[in-house]
Amino acid sequence: MSELDQPKSLRNTLAIIMGGGQGSRLFPLTHRRSKPAVPLAGKYRIVDIPISNCINSGIRQMYVLTQFNSESLNRHVTSGYSFDHFGENFVHVLAAQQTPGDDNWYQGTADAVRQNLSYFLEKPYKYFLILSGDQLYRMDFRAMLQQHKKTKADLTIATTPVERDPARAFGLMHTDENSRITRFVEKPGDDDATLDELTMPPGLLSAAGLPDDAERFQASMGIYLFNRKVMEDALNNDKEDFGGDIIPSIIQSKNVFSHTFQGFWEDIGTIKSFYESNLECTKIVPAFNFFDPHNPIYTRARLLPASKINDAVIEEALLSDGCIITKATIRNSIIGVRSVIESGCEITGSIIMGSDYYNKSAIDDEANVTEIPIKIGEGTRIHKAIIDKNASIGKNVIIHPGDRDNEDCEYCYIRDGIVVVPKSTVIPDNTVV
Repeated sequence: MSELDQPKSLRNTLAIIMGGGQGSRLFPLTHRRSKPAVPLAGKYRIVDIPISNCINSGIRQMYVLTQFNSESLNRHVTSGYSFDHFGENFVHVLAAQQTPGDDNWYQGTADAVRQNLSYFLEKPYKYFLILSGDQLYRMDFRAMLQQHKKTKADLTIATTPVERDPARAFGLMHTDENSRITRFVEKPGDDDATLDELTMPPGLLSAAGLPDDAERFQASMGIYLFNRKVMEDALNNDKEDFGGDIIPSIIQSKNVFSHTFQGFWEDIGTIKSFYESNLECTKIVPAFNFFDPHNPIYTRARLLPASKINDAVIEEALLSDGCIITKATIRNSIIGVRSVIESGCEITGSIIMGSDYYNKSAIDDEANVTEIPIKIGEGTRIHKAIIDKNASIGKNVIIHPGDRDNEDCEYCYIRDGIVVVPKSTVIPDNTVV
């Protein structure tokens, strides 16, 4: 779709992708990079999901807000998303900065937008689409925009139906039969009495393709579509977050509607959810389809050679570009770009993120430069682990969480029963992690 082919409402819509804070729930994957820059499904980055959804929806003007370790994200976005030079389409990273009006870090989602509001208001955008940067989903925002205009909403919030137990950890909306939001509760937890008051009405259940007697709750997806003046007014204060602070007050005074999303959606902001969502992609029929030809997920082109497989056993796995795999066994795992896996290796239920190059240099105490091969050495066994980029793992290494849940080790961290080996870690031969 060219810029001239875009409906005027899409050209008048600015997408703002929230890069998140320090990303502590995804540590150590966020130790050296911002959360949106974390590798996903072998060859992508998390930020590719909201950017691709915008592109596929005809929205071609986007800002990505971040404040921690933004260099790799900036490099990925700059090299990966270049539109033609004669249009006004762009994807820009806005890192937190000191300004004459504010010299603080972002204090929350609303504060992040507020600190950059002058940039967003420079052009006559009519609609502002606020998106989260740590979710896996495929959504056509044109349907949300169409409903927003049809209902003459001041604010439309995307919601997804969830069952009772998952609902406890989400911000929940309650609406009338016309999808107008009448109440918002932030993470009700074990308050079953409150949950009983927030069930979806039968009419909305039917519209979502669910039985009238099903018990579902409308969980906020962290996706907000604001009218320009409404967003300006909503941020004319010092409130920090959209979910906990801004949204409840707007519901009382403005026309706020729910847009019910019925497809696959997963928050991947924790190690456990990130791990499970990635491995879900290895299934024969995954819940999220990266192979959709009509709505592709875009990313930075690397121009790598095809992967080379030398006598290996591979079952339910994703193999990225530029890999060399020799006489290894790989099951239910993701192998990232430029991975080198030597003979006798066994990799099960794991995510190998690959590398940015095939070898890395190291300097010893006497300033001698040596090359460290980035690979998984012969006879190494890895189970239920995430191996971050540029890791060099020696021969006959065993990486397995055992019955450990949360523990900090010499070469790794164990979170939710998953071993996470940080970026650029070097593990010697015969090590048992």
